[in-house]
Amino acid sequence: MELKSYFDIALIIISIALIVSVILQNKGVGLGGLTGADSGSVFSARRGVEKILFYITIGLSVAFFVLAIVSLIITK
Repeated sequence: MELKSYFDIALIIISIALIVSVILQNKGVGLGGLTGADSGSVFSARRGVEKILFYITIGLSVAFFVLAIVSLIITK
């Protein structure tokens, strides 16, 4: 298997994880909305799981960007 194939598979996995993490961060619902709780406020500080999810999303987006650039360089 070529090196580019590994990068393509990694890009697919990272992109799916990034999509899931962004969907979980929906500001209108929040993580409490998944259990049926009503947040009721327009803005709330990120605490606990939401803060961790926020940092995970940032890490995934950086990893996606780096993998995309490396994959482009390998292709040429």
